[in-house]
Amino acid sequence: MKHVLARLLGLELLFVLLWNSGFIGAEYGLPFSGPWSLLFWRYLILTALLGLWLWLRGRLIWPGLNSAAHTALVGVLAHAVWLGCVLVSLDMGVPAGIVALVTALQPLLTGALSGPVLGERTDRWQWLGLVLGFCGVVIAVGARLSQDSETSLWGYLIPFGSVVAITIASLLQRRRERDVRVSRLSDINVLFYQSAASALVLVLPAWLWESFYTEWTLPFIATMGWLVLVVSLGAYWSMWRLLVRHDATRVASLFYLSPPVTMLMAWAAFGDRLIMTDVIGLAIAGLGVMLVYRLGFRRPDIKTLPPR
Repeated sequence: MKHVLARLLGLELLFVLLWNSGFIGAEYGLPFSGPWSLLFWRYLILTALLGLWLWLRGRLIWPGLNSAAHTALVGVLAHAVWLGCVLVSLDMGVPAGIVALVTALQPLLTGALSGPVLGERTDRWQWLGLVLGFCGVVIAVGARLSQDSETSLWGYLIPFGSVVAITIASLLQRRRERDVRVSRLSDINVLFYQSAASALVLVLPAWLWESFYTEWTLPFIATMGWLVLVVSLGAYWSMWRLLVRHDATRVASLFYLSPPVTMLMAWAAFGDRLIMTDVIGLAIAGLGVMLVYRLGFRRPDIKTLPPR
């Protein structure tokens, strides 16, 4: 039992570190490319690598139109829309830690919808934690808005689109995993179809708005390598693995750990400064995490399969 718990905690730690390194990697890459172009190249390269690997091993599977459409929809929401909103906000000058704090609102929305959509129970302690997390975000973002005269209000609002997109994707994934018909598709196949759908969707904004603007310098190539190999493969794999083992609200609560990790990374990488309201917001959100993460997790008596 202790061994299993240690493995789960290790997987959660891996997810938090890898997931939040994506914020820093994106900020490194944006001086050399537009946000939509950066994402397009990232998912085009990822699709090519995954497709080649699956083809060489004879493991490329067509799941059927219904499953492929579902996988593509989840992929576009969890990759193209989620990251598109994040990168546009970063490109507009919003600090990476604040973007991470806004996207950490996902647990509140997931907790509100997991009951009617998935039949998963969220008790009063979890609701209290979720509300505290929301209050922490409001304090930090509100203070930044009042002090930042250079960044547009839209820059701070755009990450809320990420919250909606990743919440819908997580709930669709969790609900779909109960269908035995999707068990034939491996995680690598899933990521391949999600990546391909994301690259296809990203063609239009990258072409129409940015003309695929990219400076293929060594720093950009290194950043792209990190985003493709470490974040796209490692972080998303660990998130879907966690969705197998935990209910959707518990997995979503890990997003509340994004702000302090990202703020620390941004301070080390770019010298981003913290203000007092950032710390207060983080503390309140951290208390919310403790309530959501430590207390009263119950999941329905349903045999689950790997998410697809």
